[in-house]
Amino acid sequence: MLEDPRRKQQLERLIVKLGLPASAPVDWQLLDTALIHPSISATQNYEQLEFVGDAVIRLIAAEILLETYPHEPVGEFAAVRSIMVSDRVLANLAEYYGIEPYLIIGTNATGNPIGRQSWLADAFEAVLGALYLSTRNMDLIRPWLDRKLKDQAETVRNDPARENYKDALQEWTQGKHKILPTYKVAENSSFQNPENRFLAKVWLHDQLLGEGFGRSKKRAEQAAAKQAFFGLEEQKTSDS
Repeated sequence: MLEDPRRKQQLERLIVKLGLPASAPVDWQLLDTALIHPSISATQNYEQLEFVGDAVIRLIAAEILLETYPHEPVGEFAAVRSIMVSDRVLANLAEYYGIEPYLIIGTNATGNPIGRQSWLADAFEAVLGALYLSTRNMDLIRPWLDRKLKDQAETVRNDPARENYKDALQEWTQGKHKILPTYKVAENSSFQNPENRFLAKVWLHDQLLGEGFGRSKKRAEQAAAKQAFFGLEEQKTSDS
């Protein structure tokens, strides 16, 4: 039980902002812990709840994609989900739902604007973890989060340039082989089109998975990851 009545009132306001009633069956102590940054306490902070929340958001994103686009290939699901659960999107959701004012964080952390996206995303995942553990189901999450995630999924699907194939490929190789792919990027000395300035190749062990060109090193890596990702999907389909 949360002992500080003022803190509980703050957390009740947050719950109402999420679209839930203040009387919702929330474990207030867990929710309070979900909003304590490690800079405040090395032992009583959001890290464990963030770990749970990471699994929660991935499951919800997967369910939404299956429910909304039942005929899409799994490869498309993985690529879209990798963006739906990225730090950038989760930090934006944290801002949208106004979580930052309730976060207890040290001044040394707030003084680092580069890390802001990361700790906003972490705190958002931790809140999801706390809400899930309060009831051991998604009843305190999906009623308010589904619409935003559906909108995000639709945005990604309608704008292929935003698809993050590096994350999707990494997720696939980690799940299948427990290792990360490696990238080798070199400047393409023979390029005439600025879009082909860099050539990237992506490897898994000693196997070349794909290659691609890009205006920048990052774009070239994304192009290589895209070729590799869909090549793996085609191989998996033919094997089955």
